[in-house]
Amino acid sequence: MTTVRRTFLKNTAAVAMATAWPALGFAQAAPRRLFAPQSGAWRTFDVTTRVDLVKPQGVAKVWLPIPSVNSDYQRSQGNSFSSNGKTDLTDDGVDGAKMLYAEFAAGQAQPFVELTSRVQTQGRAVDWSQKTAVREEADTLRYFTRPTKFLPTDGIVRATAQKAIAGARTDVEKTQKLYDWIVANTYRDPKVRGCGEGDIKTMLETGNLGGKCADLNALFVGLCRSVGIPARDVYGIRLVPSSFGYKELSGNPVSLKGAQHCRSEVFLKGYGWVAMDPADVAKVMRLETADWIKNTTDPVVAPVNKALFGGWEGNWMAYNTAHDIALPNSKLEKLGFFMYPVAEDAGGRLDSYAPDDFKYQITAKEI
Repeated sequence: MTTVRRTFLKNTAAVAMATAWPALGFAQAAPRRLFAPQSGAWRTFDVTTRVDLVKPQGVAKVWLPIPSVNSDYQRSQGNSFSSNGKTDLTDDGVDGAKMLYAEFAAGQAQPFVELTSRVQTQGRAVDWSQKTAVREEADTLRYFTRPTKFLPTDGIVRATAQKAIAGARTDVEKTQKLYDWIVANTYRDPKVRGCGEGDIKTMLETGNLGGKCADLNALFVGLCRSVGIPARDVYGIRLVPSSFGYKELSGNPVSLKGAQHCRSEVFLKGYGWVAMDPADVAKVMRLETADWIKNTTDPVVAPVNKALFGGWEGNWMAYNTAHDIALPNSKLEKLGFFMYPVAEDAGGRLDSYAPDDFKYQITAKEI
């Protein structure tokens, strides 16, 4: 028998056996997916946001978030804009959240504003085996342990965190336990509008731990802060598909409506600011497959759960880390966070979670 003939029969037998497994009662393990973001490969994007106001009432105002983060994972490289209104590059005056402000006189025909921001991004992945002498200002670390309107650090928040970290000695161990607690106890709720509100006290008091990224990552940040671990939300938007084939971790660059996504960071001695994203683990568990996956050992979830404790993929752009933002030239209430276009007129504030009614569009182009 020739070698080719033997190989053919061997392969045919293997295929026949694999086909027969279900009938014989053997379960076939699903293949393990790959999700392993790494740093080192910078990508450049032009991100364009355009607002066209339709029949505004009286004087109208628009605020567009500008990528304000410059770090080891993002370089903000400039902005260009056009409008038929009065424009100004400004910021929130507290957290350095930059924005383009546009104001339109009453009766302005077809008011519009368009902003293009160029950024470079890369993936992140901490090497837990290598500690370094990373420094951060003491005032900065204290600032990112403070309570905010929606992120209290006492009462039920602190009690929940203390229970979750029982037995942990180091900040890394505490952070891991809090991350695991979020993944185990919260869930992605597709019915929540936008990215959620991030009212973590209400979540814990009601026991309703379903939400989206601005809820689940905010809860993680609040729990960390309550036990003295500096942590912050990072508000941004997904730009392009995931390089690892995860549809729920992707953005559609021709239309980024609803692609806003909040991530988080924790400061750990010896490692600096470390990327975290337990909310995306919950998203993959709930939406990546037709069935709601309920455990982190599943081959679809396991690599994401591991990688997002200490890393994230560079197909996403950060706007800012700001909470409780008072928009300049606005007399209305503060924003809990700022990663959506915002507009106001004499009738009040438009619904940022309804881009088709608000009439805004966001697109990305990789350079």
